[in-house]
Amino acid sequence: MKINKKTMITTTKSHIRFDWAAKKMLRDKANFGILEGFLSELLKDNIKINNILESETNKETGDDKYNRVDLLVQNSKKELIIIEIQNTRELDYLFRLLFITSKAITENMVEGSSYSSVIKVITISVLYFDLGQGNDYIYHGTTNFFGLHSKDQLQLSEGQKKLFQKQDVQQIFPEHYLIRISQFDEKNFTLTQDKFDEWVYFLKTSEIKDSFTAKGLDEARKKLTIMNMPTEEQKAYVRFLDKISTEASVAETLKFEAEQKVIKNAKLQIAKSMLQNNEPIEKIKIYTELTDNEIKSLEIE
Repeated sequence: MKINKKTMITTTKSHIRFDWAAKKMLRDKANFGILEGFLSELLKDNIKINNILESETNKETGDDKYNRVDLLVQNSKKELIIIEIQNTRELDYLFRLLFITSKAITENMVEGSSYSSVIKVITISVLYFDLGQGNDYIYHGTTNFFGLHSKDQLQLSEGQKKLFQKQDVQQIFPEHYLIRISQFDEKNFTLTQDKFDEWVYFLKTSEIKDSFTAKGLDEARKKLTIMNMPTEEQKAYVRFLDKISTEASVAETLKFEAEQKVIKNAKLQIAKSMLQNNEPIEKIKIYTELTDNEIKSLEIE
C-alpha cells in the first residue's frame, strides 16, 4: 500500500493548552522560542522577542481569571505585539480591541516626543468563540486610505519614508489578526496547507503531530507535555480545564435559551396575528405548536 507522505499525520501525547502555557510558562525567557515560532509563522517574519511586558489586565489575583489571557510582547524592532486569548463570548470584543490598542500606544509614548515616535502595535486575538460572520478562521485588518473620486491609494512621500522608516501607510497604523479557532476544520487538516495551520491545529486540539515542522512547535512538543508538569501544577491544570468546560457549557446554555426565547416570541406574534384574523385555535396550534393556555392568554391581552 502506497502512503502519501505529504498528508500522513501521526499522533503524539497530549500537550498543555496554549492559554495555560501563555499564563504560566511563556513569560519565561527560556521558553521564548515557542512564542517566537508562533509569531514568526503568523506574521511571516523572523520574530525575536526582546521582552514580555506586564499587561495590566493579566495581573494575577486571588480570583484568577480563566477566560482571558493577555501577553504584551516587544519584538526586536521595538514594536508591541498584544496577544489576547479569549475563551468566552464577548459581543463587544472588537471595541475591547480598539481600547487595548489605544492604551498600549499612549502608555508607551514618551511624554513630549513627536507623533512620529508613536509605536507600532500588532494585536493577535486567539478566539475560542464565533466573532462576527465569515467563513475564514484567520482575518487580518490594516489601515489604508483610498481616494473617494480617483480610487487611488494614498502613499507615503519620500520624506515621510525617511522620517518614519516605513514604506507604506499601513505600516504606521495598528494591525489586527483574528484567529477564530472554532472555524478551523481540524478533521480535514493536511500538511499541504500554510505552516501556521499547524499552530492553529495545536491551539484547537492541544496536540502536536510528529510530522509538524512549524517554527516553535518542536520546542513546544518538548516543553509543553502534560506529564512533565509537577503534580500540584497538573492538579491546577485539571481545575483550569474544568473551569473552561463549565464556562463553555454556561455560555452555550445561555445562547440556546436566548434562541428559544426569540423563537417563542415569533410564534406568539404569529398566533396573535391569526387570532386577529379569527383563525380557529386548532389551526393556530398546528402552525405555532403553542398550547391552548398560551393561545388563550393572547385572547385576554
